[in-house]
Amino acid sequence: MLEVAIWSYGVAAVAFLIFALYIFLAWRGALPGGALFAAVAISGLWAGLSALEARGAWPFSGALAVALDLLRGAAWYVFLIVLSRPLWGRWMRWPAYVALAVVVAQVLALALESAGVTGGLPIAPAIGAWLMHAIVGLMLVEQLYRGMPAVSRWGLKPLCLALAAGYIFELYLFADALLFSRIDADVWAARGIAHALLIPLIAIAGTRSPSWTLRMSVSREIVFHSTALAGAGLYLLVIAAAAYYVRFFGGDWGRALQMALLFAGLVVLGALLFSGAVRARLRVFISKHLFPYRYDYRSEWLRFTQALSTVDRSLDLGQSVIKALSDLVESPGGSLWLADAYGKCRPHSRFNQPPIDVVEALDSPLCGFLARSGWVINLEEYRVQPGRYQGLVLPDWLSRLDEAWLVIPLQTAERLIGFVVLGSPRTPFDIDWEVLDLLKTAQRQAAGYLDRMLAAEALLEARKFDSFNRMSAFVVHDLKNLVAQLSLMLKNAQRHRDNPEFQQDMLDTVANVEARMRGLMTQLQEKRSIDPPRAVDLPALLRAVCESKRGQSPVIELVCAAAGPVEVSAHPQRLERIIGHVVQNALDATAQDGKVVLSLAAGKDGRANVVVEDDGCGMSPEFVRERLSRPFQTTKSSGMGIGVYETRQYLEEIGGALHYDSEVGRGTRVSIELPRIRREDGQSTAMGI
Repeated sequence: MLEVAIWSYGVAAVAFLIFALYIFLAWRGALPGGALFAAVAISGLWAGLSALEARGAWPFSGALAVALDLLRGAAWYVFLIVLSRPLWGRWMRWPAYVALAVVVAQVLALALESAGVTGGLPIAPAIGAWLMHAIVGLMLVEQLYRGMPAVSRWGLKPLCLALAAGYIFELYLFADALLFSRIDADVWAARGIAHALLIPLIAIAGTRSPSWTLRMSVSREIVFHSTALAGAGLYLLVIAAAAYYVRFFGGDWGRALQMALLFAGLVVLGALLFSGAVRARLRVFISKHLFPYRYDYRSEWLRFTQALSTVDRSLDLGQSVIKALSDLVESPGGSLWLADAYGKCRPHSRFNQPPIDVVEALDSPLCGFLARSGWVINLEEYRVQPGRYQGLVLPDWLSRLDEAWLVIPLQTAERLIGFVVLGSPRTPFDIDWEVLDLLKTAQRQAAGYLDRMLAAEALLEARKFDSFNRMSAFVVHDLKNLVAQLSLMLKNAQRHRDNPEFQQDMLDTVANVEARMRGLMTQLQEKRSIDPPRAVDLPALLRAVCESKRGQSPVIELVCAAAGPVEVSAHPQRLERIIGHVVQNALDATAQDGKVVLSLAAGKDGRANVVVEDDGCGMSPEFVRERLSRPFQTTKSSGMGIGVYETRQYLEEIGGALHYDSEVGRGTRVSIELPRIRREDGQSTAMGI
């Protein structure tokens, strides 16, 4: 074991001294950097003298190693205090006073043992003093980490993790020594290498925070985390005591059982510390029993405002709203619905929940109730006492959501812009007047942010369309030139006709192109449709679409399963153009040896269903859900990305619908639902509008 100790402390001495040299060369005179250099250098000297003590090469090495151990602990205390001191108020200087008291206690304990007056004491003073040193060190690290804002934690997190691990090792070493009245030689031998293993984490923290400056804040969170730390320390002491008895009564298996119990205890402690449910229960318990109000409103409001105003890179504004609201009530997440320009609330964002593809109309009973009352719907209360909600009937999709808990309206001063459905809380959470008032106030602020976001998106789209319109003027200019050239060609062709049959076919084709180009030009100039809505023979229109794509590959397969004539009320040219656009997208996404099928079948409620299927490259569910129907979004290397947007807008205008079902590598299925015209007794009736 002495050989293990020599190597352990020897390696630690070399590592600490090399690291100290690196810090010295990189030091630019800042006080925290000097304190770190002193702590690392003294740690290297302590490890070197401990190695000499294990080897027995110098008679005074043991005493000097103990003195340097005390000095090393004091130096790390100073480093932690220097990092925290600049932002402490007068009443916050108590950690420095406690640390000083611990160092004085260590000096007194060494003096008592050196004088030989410890025989009547129940425990060895040095063991008790060093155990106290480890506990206070953990407290300083905890105060440093929990006091800093989130933006500073990334830089100092490795340092706090390293120092906390070192103090936990010391806590175990001296707690075990306190129980057995002796220091475990195995643990003492590993002490040097254990501390040396922490150097990489300290170095990472140094590269992240070269100036070692930070800002601290104090709130009731300190009470929560201090309580958690005290509970963890008590838990470790209980595990150490249990391990002692297991080792004492375990016989030959005692040592193995002790290590297994300690390992299991540490694993359970880690699981508890990282458990959101346990943290939520502790936070609710502290707020309920130690404070007159459930919330620290200043802290909660600052955190809520910061969550909305500075959106995290990994979350959009909708997800930030969900997270901010869910944190108020210990919910793990939820989903957000926002109203669109067509009077429907569509899923916009989700956080820690699976996607829910449900559309709720603004004039539905749920949205109507939220808009009138502004109430937060507690679904648990609704299931027990539905009469409290003024006869509200929930939609089936919401009743089937097992994890749904709260429905929070998002209201501005003028209107309801959406709602949030939060999942069940991590711990039992009472919804009282205080929680409801906070949620109502928070949703007002969140609705203001979301309303401005929707307005900004609408303005951005309007600006894009304005740019598109300006671009159309150039297109019209070019079309004028093309039309003039075609007109001239027609005049010349009529005078120089050689082959009557060929020339007539050519003239018919060119005349049709010329007429359509003039119509397109007029439509772009007047910004209105020149083609009035009327009854359209859908099978004939689909055949015309296939005929227009005749020269492309793969060849389109047309399937018409509807019996009898199928007529819809639409603008013939616009309908042909949008169906042709969908077919063209399928052709572009499919290889030449692939398959594109255009089919017509009877849909639900007397509607006609046009389906375009291909086995091409397909699209991801995220793109279909979040980007496909938005203008200027496309997966093509060329193109403006307004085709699908125009298609959906026009279909909703005439009472139709557009549905996409796609998978990357498997192809895409596009369903176009159109209201049919039924002719009865000489009259025509539009169905489904």
